Amino acid sequence: MPKTPVVFIHGLWIHSSAWAPWVDLFAERGYAPSAPGWPGDADTVAATRAAADALDDVGIEQICHHYADHIETLDTKPIVVGHSFGGLIAQELLANDLAVAAVAIDPAPIKGVKTLPFSQLRSGFPVLGNPANKKRTVALTAKQFRYSFGNTLTQEESDALFEAWTIPGPGRPLFEDATANFTRNSPAAVETHEAVRGPLLLTSGSEDHTVPKAVTLEVLKMYEASPGSVTEYHEFEGRGHSLTIDAGWRDVADVTLAWLAAKNLAPVTAD
Repeated sequence: MPKTPVVFIHGLWIHSSAWAPWVDLFAERGYAPSAPGWPGDADTVAATRAAADALDDVGIEQICHHYADHIETLDTKPIVVGHSFGGLIAQELLANDLAVAAVAIDPAPIKGVKTLPFSQLRSGFPVLGNPANKKRTVALTAKQFRYSFGNTLTQEESDALFEAWTIPGPGRPLFEDATANFTRNSPAAVETHEAVRGPLLLTSGSEDHTVPKAVTLEVLKMYEASPGSVTEYHEFEGRGHSLTIDAGWRDVADVTLAWLAAKNLAPVTAD
């Protein structure tokens, strides 16, 4: 019997190789994990930084199709685990019956969310503050990363994560998300009412600046109109947007594994 695939999807500004500890852990637990990058990402952090223009004008729809193409190469439908914009992509894939379940960790807001906390505005300002950024790639500074990702960490840990994992990100997804409620066919729209889908876990760090928990709780409420599908929520107290890559990543991974087991999605070989 083939192992259950798990596809990890990164968000803006973090390279897919940051999922390596998760990939190793899920492989140990009997899954078949993979962490492909976005279209335009190179294989390493350094190579992606050196050729950042390959990500220019890459948008949500293109990213979704990229992961859908990857899923087509798998033996069976995967579990998808996404962080930030990866969490939005994971919800898109689940709603379109391309995954058996999804975990959206501090996910970027989908169309219909009206909550807009100040910290979210400030986190997006390095991109949204200049309309020309819609078609180009933008890198965060260490100070911007500290506010958006590392606000619950020491300065030393935040700076170390910035150096190890950050890459320039395309501006287009942020602009598409910011204008979703005013766009008829927005690529940030997710079917929350009619889709017959597998279970979905939404999570939030209580101190997240980039996607504050109020945003994720509004998304959870949107799914309440879909009683035929399971949608659950977990909050990580005291955690910020770096929760998948900082020293506490294992706590988040363990919650993910436990939730999958509770949904009968753990491999039979798992402990």
